[in-house]
Amino acid sequence: MSEARRQGLGGSRLGADSPLFGGPLEQANGKRTGSAVRDPEEPTAWDPRPDEFAQAREVAEAEAKMAARELLSREDLRDLLPAAEPDRALDDWGRSETVVSLMEPILNFYYRYWFRVEVEGIENVPSENGALIVSNHSGALPPDAPMIMQAIRNEHPSPRPLYMLGEHWFKGYPGVSMIVNKMGLVPAHRENAQRLLHDEGRLAVVFPEGQKGTRKLYWQRYKLRRFGRGGFVRTAIRARVPIVPVALIGAEEAMPIFAHLKLLQKLSGLIYFPLTPSFPHFGLAAPLMYMPSKFKIRFMEPIDMAEYPVETIDDPAEIQVISERIRARIQRQLDDMLAARESVWTG
Repeated sequence: MSEARRQGLGGSRLGADSPLFGGPLEQANGKRTGSAVRDPEEPTAWDPRPDEFAQAREVAEAEAKMAARELLSREDLRDLLPAAEPDRALDDWGRSETVVSLMEPILNFYYRYWFRVEVEGIENVPSENGALIVSNHSGALPPDAPMIMQAIRNEHPSPRPLYMLGEHWFKGYPGVSMIVNKMGLVPAHRENAQRLLHDEGRLAVVFPEGQKGTRKLYWQRYKLRRFGRGGFVRTAIRARVPIVPVALIGAEEAMPIFAHLKLLQKLSGLIYFPLTPSFPHFGLAAPLMYMPSKFKIRFMEPIDMAEYPVETIDDPAEIQVISERIRARIQRQLDDMLAARESVWTG
């Protein structure tokens, strides 16, 4: 039998020592070498059975290193952000202190004489660094955000500008859109929230009920809707800022909604067309015609979100648990405040 046949290269059968099965090779000098012995200068052969899990681990480790470098670079770049300028009339977010000052007499009239706002726990609002205020939401044209803003301006020992993270519902209405932006409305985007709360250490308020809260009918008042998917929790954990829950009563009766007029909503293009004590029959004057209900605002103790690891934002179940816990806490306070209230108009 020839050597080629014995090697399994030309015969009818392939032997176990064939090079096709990893057997020894015949080199030019006549020496045989095994497949396990490789010349260091010889290029690495292709592995037909790669460890895919090992490759995935290597990719994950590389991505983690890149994320760490990106975070480090962001920390370094934070020093390049412009410092807060209290005397500046217009800040980077479009909030105008001039417009706020012009609106203050009207807001103070509603705050002190129309709604006669009572405030509890204002000391729970941090005097410095970022914090996220989370409140219930209600009313056809919600007065809760302006009243919370005035409570901090008038009652807090260290007043601070308050921004609102929310949907830009009025972007199709130029006049209204300009005013709410000048008053401090910031589109609720992840990067906006991160810079506002973490990098600049600002104070912001968010209403997790969103449109579902403002669309509630009168018989549904003070029954909190679902807090979305817990985006505000992710925002606070990512920014490492505390959450200050707030319970507010009085806004549900200030402009109650008795029904939604679907046909007029389609014709007008509004996000909804409510039937209230002043709208639509008083037209453009309706926003100034709130009912004189008694407002009470309760700021609760802050929740330290820095105790949660950053990886929590990738766990939808845990985020939902935290969100529901905060929602239940606000609902209990609302129930207690309503039980203690003797009159909608006098408190």
